[in-house]
Amino acid sequence: NIMQQYYNTVGNGVIDSYLLAFYLFISSQKSVAELIRHGGRLSKLELTTRMQAEGPASGADVAVILLAGGTGSRMKADRPKQFLGLRGKPVLDHTLELFLGLPYVSQLVLVLAEQYRGEYQPYADRDARVVFADPGKERQDSVSNGLGAVGAGAALVAVHDAARPLVTPGNIAQVVADARAHGAAVLGVPMKATVKESADGEFVLRTIPRARLWEIQTPQVIKPDLLREGFRKVEAEGLEVTDDVSIIEALGLPVKITMGEYTNLKLTTPDDMDVAESILQAREAAAAK
Repeated sequence: NIMQQYYNTVGNGVIDSYLLAFYLFISSQKSVAELIRHGGRLSKLELTTRMQAEGPASGADVAVILLAGGTGSRMKADRPKQFLGLRGKPVLDHTLELFLGLPYVSQLVLVLAEQYRGEYQPYADRDARVVFADPGKERQDSVSNGLGAVGAGAALVAVHDAARPLVTPGNIAQVVADARAHGAAVLGVPMKATVKESADGEFVLRTIPRARLWEIQTPQVIKPDLLREGFRKVEAEGLEVTDDVSIIEALGLPVKITMGEYTNLKLTTPDDMDVAESILQAREAAAAK
């Protein structure tokens, strides 16, 4: 296949997680000769720039629901965390531009309060894929509102937290591929911390074995008909869910766990911002080589 031809010719010249994203871009629009000619020679920065310049592939069918309606009270800042500066621009801009640079994204629903939309209208003016939806009282309400704006042509819906700007294109591509195969997939990493349960918040009740525990991240990618069916069940039974694939679990259906990376942080505290700055700085330095 095209990937095997690439490996046989130039080896693994495209660096780590960008290989899969670039492969999806090239295989949908270009020939294997183009992949071979450029694949082993482009830096991460050049790959990203090229993908953004080319725009979405003709077969793009993934709608992204980008949740940017949170208040971020734990950040103790004068504005929501998604608008805080990170390496010279707001966190939300990093996340938004990342997903708009992916060639298989057909639509991006930005779940954003009305008062902030003026700042992000230029994205919608430049890119017809960008539409807005209102945030709800709870996360599941925001996702439901975003789902209502998803077009009929989407084969998959990827729900992502705006406050996770560090997810890599390779991780996104893999969780999308897993959702195509299984109906629903979610990024996750094995739990590293020891987890204890307390009934009263003061004394340990028990230690929970962590061998089977996973820390779940986003994006969480689901076939839209399953997500709609899940919402109908959640609403009919008055269920409360804390993440998106829990809606699929409520249907009794399997959810594939896609191995993520520990760097895919949800920026929640000032310390998280410092770590994110360091990670992005290191990535920029590596891309410039």
